[in-house]
Amino acid sequence: MEGVMTAMPITTVEKKAQRRLEVKARSNLIIGIPNEHQLNFNSIKDAKLLLEAVKKRFGGNAATKKTQRNLLKQQYENFSAPSSKMLDQTFDRL
Repeated sequence: MEGVMTAMPITTVEKKAQRRLEVKARSNLIIGIPNEHQLNFNSIKDAKLLLEAVKKRFGGNAATKKTQRNLLKQQYENFSAPSSKMLDQTFDRL
């Protein structure tokens, strides 16, 4: 409509970087879920809530624990960077 102004909040670089990390963490968790269960967890948008739901659903399964451990190792390797690298360089590497 004419004459209507909408205020858009300014997004900082830190917020963008945090959002990228959140999306990456959620994507890694979704990849680790068996195919037949992915639709059940797809509606959860927060990575922390997704991890809690996966733990609750597959808590006693040895194969899931192994998969989760491998994902955590992979996430650590992906997100750990030497102090000499910039955040953008690390993100580009991913």
